[in-house]
Amino acid sequence: MRYKLFGRSGLRVSELCLGTAGFGLNRAPSGENATDNENQGRAQRIMQAFAEAGGNFLDTADVYADGASERIVGEFVRADRDHFVISTKYTQSMGRDLMKSGNSRKNMRRSVEASLRRLGVECIDIYWLHAWDFTTPMDEILRGLDDLVSAGKVNYIGASNVEAWRVSSANTLADLRGWAPFIGVQIAYSLVERTAERDLLPMAKEFDLGITAYSPLGGGLLTGKYANAASNTETGRWTGKDISERQRFIVEQVIAIAGELACSPSHVALAWLRQQTQFRNAVIPVIGARSTDQIAHNLQCLSLELSKQHLQMLSEASAVDMGYLHDFLTARGFTARDLSFGGQFDAVDNHRA
Repeated sequence: MRYKLFGRSGLRVSELCLGTAGFGLNRAPSGENATDNENQGRAQRIMQAFAEAGGNFLDTADVYADGASERIVGEFVRADRDHFVISTKYTQSMGRDLMKSGNSRKNMRRSVEASLRRLGVECIDIYWLHAWDFTTPMDEILRGLDDLVSAGKVNYIGASNVEAWRVSSANTLADLRGWAPFIGVQIAYSLVERTAERDLLPMAKEFDLGITAYSPLGGGLLTGKYANAASNTETGRWTGKDISERQRFIVEQVIAIAGELACSPSHVALAWLRQQTQFRNAVIPVIGARSTDQIAHNLQCLSLELSKQHLQMLSEASAVDMGYLHDFLTARGFTARDLSFGGQFDAVDNHRA
């Protein structure tokens, strides 16, 4: 396992992040019900396997399993707290309580204190907005988060599921006011979900933000287990969801390359993510696991490096329509880009490209 500097910070995180959303849920890998002790023991073994492979980056949230995930993570790191990077989130409500949800300073302070208690730590390494709440002014959010950093309750802050223009305006405001800026974004990103390339990832590159990618296997699609399923699957996470022809084509390409390389389709999908180096910061997949066998399997992606040919095949198969304004500015011919350079754009060596 290698380590990355996370965004515009000195924080060192492992090249894979362990997602713990499933920790504390009352189900076994078989799908059957399991006791709390069985679930906790399984989660501890998964984290131990991740740590033994060199992983130090753990991702949780206050709402995961109604707080049980945070408690399980906290118990695991207690013996060597400083070795691990703990990231958790706030915004969402554990129930239908108007006052215990959202991004307001009031809910922020309540949420961080509750997370600190459940984790059993004095400070959270990365504290994320879990999502934009559509109402709270950004200056209220930033000032509140900066107060948490100043108070020593939080080391760094990040934005998950927040539009690119809001994050960029927030960090511009933070720089002007001398407040703590967002150092990273957490986004849905995979071979079957690349729309973040339109705005979020270029913004992350420009602002030197760390990138964590959740659902790196497309909700299980890129494992190949739905390859022969009917259009509307009736099993797994894709129950009642239509699998598009585009998604099927991408999965077929992943399976074909996995066959050539004698490895798992999931390893190919994770390797493609890890080799997306054009965004300044490395993309760090947030991998999950429901068993020690599954975490061991996912960790094997670290030994796979795709060739330029395979990377190109996958990138072309999964490309998304960039749409306006990207196409307008970059298309060939009588376009804004060519007009801006007198029709001689190719005559300029652009080191910023």
